[in-house]
Amino acid sequence: HVQLVESGGGSVEAGGSLRLSCAASGRNYVKWCMGWFRQVPGKEREGVAVIDSDGDIAYADSLKGRFTTSADNAKNTLYLQMNNLKPEDTAMYYCAADGTGLLHRSYKRWGQGTQVTVS
Repeated sequence: HVQLVESGGGSVEAGGSLRLSCAASGRNYVKWCMGWFRQVPGKEREGVAVIDSDGDIAYADSLKGRFTTSADNAKNTLYLQMNNLKPEDTAMYYCAADGTGLLHRSYKRWGQGTQVTVS
């Protein structure tokens, strides 16, 4: 049974930075595509950044240059570094695994989410 646990969310002023972490446990996930998604109430969940099993990374076009994702396979942990945060980045951020690209509906496994609030 795979578990994904996010951490690192919080409140920050515009222009600030946060780093989210996603710890994966339960099995070797390195063969999966893993990524970050976010959602605000009333809107569809959207892809932020993903890493596939080959280590290739894809970002939402609107977030390139501000957000960076990386993985530490030895720690089974995925990270999302978010810089120059804007109020519109306020959302619940989710870690997901076993899916395809930035297509949130394709992902089978999800964490519980961590809230990011930018004011």
